[in-house]
Amino acid sequence: MTKKQRAELVQRELDKLYPTTPIPLDHTDPYTLMVAVALSAQTTDKKVNQVTPALFEVAGTPQRMARLEEYQIKELIKEIGLSNTKAKNLKRMAELLLERHNGIVPQTYEELEALPGVGHKTASVVMSQGFGFQAFPVDTHIHRLMTQWKLTSGKNVVETEKDAKAIFPEEVWNKLHLQIIFYGREYSPARGKGEKDFITKMMFEK
Repeated sequence: MTKKQRAELVQRELDKLYPTTPIPLDHTDPYTLMVAVALSAQTTDKKVNQVTPALFEVAGTPQRMARLEEYQIKELIKEIGLSNTKAKNLKRMAELLLERHNGIVPQTYEELEALPGVGHKTASVVMSQGFGFQAFPVDTHIHRLMTQWKLTSGKNVVETEKDAKAIFPEEVWNKLHLQIIFYGREYSPARGKGEKDFITKMMFEK
């Protein structure tokens, strides 16, 4: 099976499994999405969704977040890993949004990635899921599956993102990256043995 055939197989099977792709992180606008994604680093989406309702109730806008002290933000997100760093980032992120962008989340990678706690993956999620631009955010799960499916030889998520964009049509990027994440969680978890990973078996089992 060629790389192109493997990519087509991935698209076909994932469209059957996940015809719709709800965004895993609860949010109401681009700002709350950006905060939720920033909080999700090294933490499960489920845990983030448990914490953000109380956070957004008191700090659902940059204006309200900036008014809080770091210790107050930390108290609201203390169940999440790296809460000290994340609280500091959230406060400074809100302050810079007010100083540089009138409290509005910018719509360029350069401006997003200049904000504390916003790396390329977070910026890609905001651009794709917040604003509808075609992007292919790659996390460690997508990197692992793309490697497993021999669709990338990338050594890191940056190289894998480049390969993914080259092999999959741009119009499916926003949907497909979520489909791969859903598939990884359900059929090929990182700590599992891959018994349920039928896509890999379809590709490589004779």
